Amino acid sequence: MLQAMGPDAVAIFVGGRLAVRSADTEFPFRQDSDFWYLTGFDHPDAVAVLSTREGPDFTLFVQPRDRDAEIWTGYRPGVDGAIEDFGADAAHPIDEFAAKLPELLRGAARIYHVLGRDAAIDTKIVALQEEIRRQSRGGVLPANELIDPRLLIHEMRLVKTPAEIEIMQRAADISLEAHHRAAKICRTGRYEYELEAELAYAFRASGGSGPAYGSIVGSGKNATILHYITNDQPLGKGEVVLIDAGVELEGYASDVTRCYPVDGRFEPAARELYDLVLAAQIASLEASKPGATLPEVHMASVRTLTQGLVDLGMLSGSVDVLIESEAYRPYYMHGTSHWLGLDVHDVGAYVVKNGDEKPVARPLAKGMAYTIEPGLYVAPDDPNAPDAFKGIGIRIEDDVVITDDGHLNLTREIPKTADDIEAWVTHQ
Repeated sequence: MLQAMGPDAVAIFVGGRLAVRSADTEFPFRQDSDFWYLTGFDHPDAVAVLSTREGPDFTLFVQPRDRDAEIWTGYRPGVDGAIEDFGADAAHPIDEFAAKLPELLRGAARIYHVLGRDAAIDTKIVALQEEIRRQSRGGVLPANELIDPRLLIHEMRLVKTPAEIEIMQRAADISLEAHHRAAKICRTGRYEYELEAELAYAFRASGGSGPAYGSIVGSGKNATILHYITNDQPLGKGEVVLIDAGVELEGYASDVTRCYPVDGRFEPAARELYDLVLAAQIASLEASKPGATLPEVHMASVRTLTQGLVDLGMLSGSVDVLIESEAYRPYYMHGTSHWLGLDVHDVGAYVVKNGDEKPVARPLAKGMAYTIEPGLYVAPDDPNAPDAFKGIGIRIEDDVVITDDGHLNLTREIPKTADDIEAWVTHQ
């Protein structure tokens, strides 16, 4: 990050804060992803300052040690811990940040800071620049630029290191165990929340911090709701349960979707849709390689799904015309992929510009991680679908990382063919 900032630059990063859940209770703390990526500091109310000017490169402002506070809310690294445990060159109590900001910014040619997150810091930075401008006869000039640091850090986060990929692989392995526990109790009369509880148990029992996002456990028609998280209905005979759930491990997300037939057997119509979605997912996996683009990965699924919908009698006409008119969208209305990393919908530009040309889809390169998740969703009241298909939702999702000559499927060990899925549910 320091190298990317250039000379005479200062970057300010504000860490996460506790969020009120209700009354005087708070949600479990989750550090801001950019702050975590840069510092590894997992405690609230901190500010990091990176500088390529004279003085310390990396300064942390943190909550000081406080015996009384720590009795109630737990250990704080404090100023000494910020240096000894987190590698800061200098550290100060967070209450001193405002007073030290003029010293940190004076003479900086560029300031990297995200506006709009902390009004007090925004106001202080602007006021300091105005003060320096009024005193410019003294030989110190205000910064030439105020730059959003996410332009740099999100490009860094987009390409995963081997260490990051190793964490993401462990997260995928935990998600395998979680899905297996849920699949084993996929029986008529069990409730969606019972399956969700099995997922949550595996996430925590294996060392994860919990789900990386709200776990989706949708049975029957609930599987046609893309972000269904109520998870309170009983499983019905002959239904398919769509589970979209992954663990968060050391800040990194796993994002996995599988579909499980209640009592271990797909009904014929559900199996037809399932096999079609699997064929689409395999087509997108095969398209995933260096130099390809996510729109190309998406189109591999779209073409396979559209042809399949024609074969099933749910669409009619030329596949090319149907794709151009997006006639498939009532049944497949979302994209096939998104970046994956510290955020489940991770950061990084999806388009790039080459010189003065118009933005184009970004070519995939080694270390980029993303999901592949085609699906088909037939609404229970769809007037055009055969009755046998109504109320069935299917999605199959894997996590992949681009390699030198192809891709690594992190979730490859989680069963995916219809036969293997049935065996997983049936055999305890």
